[in-house]
Amino acid sequence: MHRIDINEADWKLYRSRITVWQELYMERLCQEYAAVLTSDKNASDKFWAIFDRIKVDGTKTGVIARNARSSMISNIVNLLQECAITDKDLEGFSDELIERVKFIENNKV
Repeated sequence: MHRIDINEADWKLYRSRITVWQELYMERLCQEYAAVLTSDKNASDKFWAIFDRIKVDGTKTGVIARNARSSMISNIVNLLQECAITDKDLEGFSDELIERVKFIENNKV
């Protein structure tokens, strides 16, 4: 990806929001896990379903986003694609950043 300079206001806003976004995303995951655990399945089926989910979910940006300026845009794109955030969560960011995120999101293979 071609390097883009991140303005200070976008960087500060991102830093203030990333932990909130991650907490909300992980809360949603926990609710999904709880639904599996309270299902009528066998205990072993529940265990392995949760085990497999945690392995996959633990690799997602919504759980392990690297808090570095150089990763900010790719983190935002990934969070959108993981449905950890929505376009509404981008309110307050500069038009340039939003345009860059949308461009990458629409052209990501």
